[in-house]
Formats: sequence, C-alpha cells, structure tokens
Amino acid sequence: MGSTQQTLYGRLGTANRRFRACDTDFVITVAGIRAEQAASAAKQRIETLEAQLDRFNEASAAAELNDTGQIHNEHIAEIVQRGREYIDRTDGVLDIRHGKCKDELNRYLRGDDDTDRGDDTLSASGTTWAVSTTFAGGTISVDGERVETDTPLDLNGLAKGYIVDQAGKCLDGVWRRGFVSGGGDMSPPTGPVGIESPYEDDKHLKTLATDWYIATTGGYRRERDGVDHIYNPRAERIGSRHESVTVLAVRDCMEADALATTLAALPLAAAKQLAADWDGIEALIVHGGVFHTTEGFDEHVVGG
Repeated sequence: MGSTQQTLYGRLGTANRRFRACDTDFVITVAGIRAEQAASAAKQRIETLEAQLDRFNEASAAAELNDTGQIHNEHIAEIVQRGREYIDRTDGVLDIRHGKCKDELNRYLRGDDDTDRGDDTLSASGTTWAVSTTFAGGTISVDGERVETDTPLDLNGLAKGYIVDQAGKCLDGVWRRGFVSGGGDMSPPTGPVGIESPYEDDKHLKTLATDWYIATTGGYRRERDGVDHIYNPRAERIGSRHESVTVLAVRDCMEADALATTLAALPLAAAKQLAADWDGIEALIVHGGVFHTTEGFDEHVVGG
C-alpha cells in the first residue's frame, strides 16, 4: 500500500492489537472502515484457533486427535492435508508424523521436563540431547473434515502460519487493509517491514516491501542449553543449521512457515537447492554470517 493510500485508509479509522498467543507475540494492524471491529474479529479468530490447535491444552482438538487417533475438525483437517503434501515435497524433512519426539522437545524447551532420558541421543547444535522416542512414521487419512492417524502428529510447523492466514481474512474489506504478525509469521504487510536480526535486538537484517506472505525462523527463537525447536527426522538431527531463515511465499503464510522450518533443518547446499527449485517462494538463508538469497529475493527488498 502506497503512502497516499495509507493516509486515506488511516483517515477512515485505525486499530492495533498486541497480545500473547501460541507462546509468542502477535500484532494486528488495521486501517480503514470498521478497523476496530476487524481487529477484534482477527484477535478472536487467533484465540479460538489457538484453543483448538494447542497440543498442550488437554481440551483442544489437537490433543484429542493425538490421544484418540481421530477427530472431526475442519481446521485440523486442512492443516493435516497440507502436512501430507509437504511430507512428499520435502522428502520427509517436514513430516507431521513425529509428534512424540516434538512433544518431548517442546516440553524440554518450555522447562516442563528435565528428565534424564538415558542413552538414546540425537545431535543438537553440536551437543547431544536425549529423547526416549525415536523418529518413526505412521499412517494418516483425511476424509473431508475427519482425520484419523495411528501416530501422534506434530502440527506446530504449520499451525501458526495457518492461524495468521485465517486471522488475516478478518481484515480485508472494502476500504480496509491490515496485516497480522505472529512470532516471525506475517500476512502480506501494508508497508515496509524489517527482518529480525538473530545477532542484535532491535536490529534488522533487511527491510522488505512485499505483498507476499513472510515467515522467519531460526534456533535463536526458541532455544535452551544449545537445543532449539528445529528438527530433521530424515537425518535424525535436532537443531537449526543456520542463524536465520526467511521465506516469502505467494501461496499463503502456511507455505512460508513450512518452508522456513524445512530450510532451517537442511544443510546449506540442500537448503539453497530446495529454495531455488520451489515455485512461488523466495528465501534468505543466513549461515555463518553470510547472506544467501534466491534469485528474486532482492526484488522484495527496499533498495534491492
């Protein structure tokens, strides 16, 4: 949105919301007609979806799915269907069938579990971190809004992007524009936005001007004692390979979120190749302090 348009929309009304959800900070910014109502609707959508998709909320649909192996829920069905697509397209690097391992990893990162798990260890950022469950697959079926699985699922690599997408739909309207940002995931911004630096607070790696969806991830976002939230079941390895990964996606924020997680788990050469081969995305991978970008990434950079 250009500065003239921003001014016009702003004269019709503005609204902002800042709050915690999904263990991260969310920001909603809206300008235009009925901005306050739209911002409130987007916030409510985020909170409603969080209640359904939070694996650690025993009353959630996600918990019910992993406890019983089945659920009838339109949101989980959509996320799981996309997850099945990414198992194939990422050659198993992003695989939603590894819920047991991810649950243990999340509990450790939250500080809820300090148990010594014995001799079964996986590489984690140059150290080792013991897990009692191994990376193992399973079967999943989706029929309309019904999902069945014989193994616990990890929807975390897709859920936040999905939530951003759904909340963003509350903001569009006649003479109204806005965007949603949550923990590195963002719907198309209405003005320039900075990519958070993994090295210094309040610093930006680059400033983007884009109408694509954005996701940024890296080990620095959720880390404890050399262990972070990124894992690669194919390599049986825990830990981000890079300081930071930013993905811009045409399709939606769920795609940007999925690809950022996948690239973070891959060695540099493989990550660069996958990013170059994947239609509809551009990527910035920061590795060893060096910026590696896909061919069209700088077209989305201010002054690029």
